[in-house]
Amino acid sequence: MYSPKPLILVSNDDGITSLGIRTLVEVMQELGEVVVVAPDSPQSGMGHAITIGEPLRLHATPIFEGIKAYECSGTPADCVKLGKHYVLKDRTPDLVVSGINHGSNTSISVLYSGTMSAAIEGAIEGIPSIGFSLCDFASDADFSHVRPYVKQIASNVLANGLPKGVALNVNFPKKSEDTLKGVRICRQTNGKWQEEFDKRKDPHGRSYFWLSGNFVNFDAGQEDTCEWALENNYVSVVPCQYDLTAYETMKLMQQWQF
Repeated sequence: MYSPKPLILVSNDDGITSLGIRTLVEVMQELGEVVVVAPDSPQSGMGHAITIGEPLRLHATPIFEGIKAYECSGTPADCVKLGKHYVLKDRTPDLVVSGINHGSNTSISVLYSGTMSAAIEGAIEGIPSIGFSLCDFASDADFSHVRPYVKQIASNVLANGLPKGVALNVNFPKKSEDTLKGVRICRQTNGKWQEEFDKRKDPHGRSYFWLSGNFVNFDAGQEDTCEWALENNYVSVVPCQYDLTAYETMKLMQQWQF
C-alpha cells in the first residue's frame, strides 16, 4: 500500500536493545515510516563483514511499540541486505540510517565501524544513507542534545539526496554543559590507532592477547577535520565513499613497465 511518508530503514552495530538505536528510531518516527533491522547482539568493530559460512536468523520483535522491527543474528551489513531484499522486498527505502553508536567513529575508525558499514551498505544499494555516532561509550549515554541535529541532517538528506556511492558519517560531541556550536562539513582526519597487545594467561595457563592502544592524530590543529570539529564542540559531518581507488596513483602507474 502506498504511503506518502518517506520509508526509513534503521540499523546499528550496538544491537537492537541499545539506547542509541531507540533514540534514532524515535527521531525517525517524526520524519517517516520506520522499519528496523538490527543485530541481536553487539557487532562493534565488525567493519563491512558479511555472513557467508553459517545461517542468518531473523526474528520479528515488539521492542519498539508500533514499529515493524526485526533482530538479526548477522552483522550490520547483513541487516541492511536483509532489510532491503527480504523485509521490504519490492519497496526501496528513501533513507538508511545507522546508530546512534555509543562511541565515536571518526578518522580511520570508519573502516572498522559496524555503524558505518550499515550506512555504506545502503549507499552501495543506491540509497541515501547516514551513520550517526556519539562520543560517549556509556550504555546509558545522554542523547538528548543530538536529537535536533539528527532530525535536521536526516531531513536535509531526504530533501536533497546524496551523490551515488556517498554516505554521511556524522559524529556528535559528548553531552556537556556547553551548547553545541552547530554543524561543520569536514574531511576525514588523517590518523591511526597505535595498537598495543597485552599478553595474558587464562586460568588454564594458556596465553591470550587483549587489544588496546591510543589514537594518533596526524592532523592535529587542522580546522577542516572531524577531530577538530568535535574537540571544539561542533557536530562533524564527513561525506564518505566506498570507492577506494587511488586515482592519482593509477596515473603514476601508467608509466610503469609491465
